[in-house]
Amino acid sequence: MDDIKPGVRTHRRRAGLGANDVTNPAAREDKNSPIYGCRSSNVDKANNVVVLKRSMNSGFAGIDNPLFDDPKTVMLFGDAKKSIDGVVAAVKAL
Repeated sequence: MDDIKPGVRTHRRRAGLGANDVTNPAAREDKNSPIYGCRSSNVDKANNVVVLKRSMNSGFAGIDNPLFDDPKTVMLFGDAKKSIDGVVAAVKAL
């Protein structure tokens, strides 16, 4: 993960797959968060973010994820396999 972090803003297209808490910027930014200091994928640093989820339920830590409220984030609800297959097909069509 550390090898790809520096390029997260420079690549035109990227996919970051991770659990709700692993994509939560609070792990880096909120010292009062129960996940502060945990490894984070830094997906919030991307120019545009598509979050695939079955629901708005919180992750294992039971906390909100501010990434979901970020203006550059869109949510795609549904089955993960079907959703990612659809996103991959759309990106390939570009």
